[in-house]
Amino acid sequence: PRGYIAGPQVHFSGSFEVDVGTFEKDDPDSPTGGAGGVGVATWAPARPTVAVQADLPRVHDYEVRVYDMERGRTLVAVIEIVSPSNKGSPDRRLEFVGKCVSLLRQRVSVIIVDIVTSYHFNLYADLLAQLGERDPTLGDDPPATYAVACRWLKPKRKPGVLEAWSHPLFIGQALPVLPLWLSPTLAIKLELEQSYEDTCRVLYI
Repeated sequence: PRGYIAGPQVHFSGSFEVDVGTFEKDDPDSPTGGAGGVGVATWAPARPTVAVQADLPRVHDYEVRVYDMERGRTLVAVIEIVSPSNKGSPDRRLEFVGKCVSLLRQRVSVIIVDIVTSYHFNLYADLLAQLGERDPTLGDDPPATYAVACRWLKPKRKPGVLEAWSHPLFIGQALPVLPLWLSPTLAIKLELEQSYEDTCRVLYI
């Protein structure tokens, strides 16, 4: 809708966002990195307390973020496309679930689309398990492929409520329509099947 923007975020080296970022400008000879900055003295720190050989794992993130431009570009919704690396190990699964829980606590609605068949895990079920809850519609053996929309409502002086709309995904069947919540009272249709068909047409698949 008017007043909102959406953009893809693809991270190939990690799934965490930084709190404060430092960027290098094009003028390496300037002590301020460019006009108008404040000069900062360089510093030679002591030897590191540890220096070990390490091969950091690559975790791929594919997501679409939706911002409310009328509220200072506030993040209001995230669509997470699960990758094999998100499900490949207990640590990666815990990391993904923790990220989703953190977004929900910030009142960001989260949609998870999982089409990874190489690992039989359900990250949505893991998210509920972390909260001590379960979705009875998943059954005793939650499906490995699914799509779910989640949001957390926290009225003043009342316990928070997690709401979810889950759908199992099956090969050969149309993808579902999910509610993409932009505010507690405003939702739009996220038509996954139409998005998939449009993508296939654009990429000549």
